[in-house]
Amino acid sequence: MSIVRPNSVFDPFSIDLWTDPFDTFRSIIPAVSGNSEAAAFANARMDWKETQEAHVFKADLPGVKKEEVKVEVEDGNVLVVSGERTRDKEDKNDKWHRIERSSGKFVRRFRLPENAKVNEVKAGLENGVLTVTVPKAEVKKPEAKAIEISG
Repeated sequence: MSIVRPNSVFDPFSIDLWTDPFDTFRSIIPAVSGNSEAAAFANARMDWKETQEAHVFKADLPGVKKEEVKVEVEDGNVLVVSGERTRDKEDKNDKWHRIERSSGKFVRRFRLPENAKVNEVKAGLENGVLTVTVPKAEVKKPEAKAIEISG
């Protein structure tokens, strides 16, 4: 009969197999560590893609209401997405085993290119995904004038 020690048994829920590769840096820099409210700044991750017609920004904001998110354009060409995710109310009788969801304020700033139509920005929040669309101005191609070569 073999003895199975608790440490030799694989339990996928006892350890984090899919850890964040930047956790080491977060433990070194307190402003970005998971224990700080400032960690929400680092966790507001966004995607930015450019299509033929627009710049499209997407952010996963589960549990955040549209009233808790603000989308602005500052200084004429800086897109600012900010908001706050509130923490669930705690009952003193509850026993927490793990808290991984971030809460607190978040803000992201993106300098928009010159071809962005900042007066036509649209934003929507659907199924926990914020989508901000910044249309692009049509870039005029310079006209080429043929020069006749003499001689």
